[in-house]
Amino acid sequence: MYELMVTVDLRDELSEQELVELRWHLGIGPQPERLSIVTEFPSVAMDESGHPVVEDNPHPLLAESGAASRVSGALCSILASRADLPRKGWSLTSRQEIHPDDFEKVGELLCWLAARVHDTHRLVDDAVWVGYLRFHEALTSHVLEVENGQASWPT
Repeated sequence: MYELMVTVDLRDELSEQELVELRWHLGIGPQPERLSIVTEFPSVAMDESGHPVVEDNPHPLLAESGAASRVSGALCSILASRADLPRKGWSLTSRQEIHPDDFEKVGELLCWLAARVHDTHRLVDDAVWVGYLRFHEALTSHVLEVENGQASWPT
């Protein structure tokens, strides 16, 4: 289990549909009728005859809240308007517990966010800083970046 801390400032160019879906992923809004950020959530289930079938099981990716079970502290997500600040847009902070099985889907969301961040998050090699990741037993965090359409998950 890992502690994931996402802290990004997004440009003021998100559509209403994107904001609705982002709020859903953060656990602060209802599920939209149509998904456009992360569109597929395959999961394996058993049919009536006991055969595995792949189903689409959409679920918000950064929506846990309350006491953390493994990393201490609290889990939460917030999306705040930056309308009155010089860098207009949105500030997003999310602290979550994440299992490596969820890296792929959460990585899709992080890549989407990275394409919409203010330039202050851009690093020298076109990498985008999106937050921190820490193994639950470690004392230090590692910078989490998105580069070339991939999140820098541990190997």
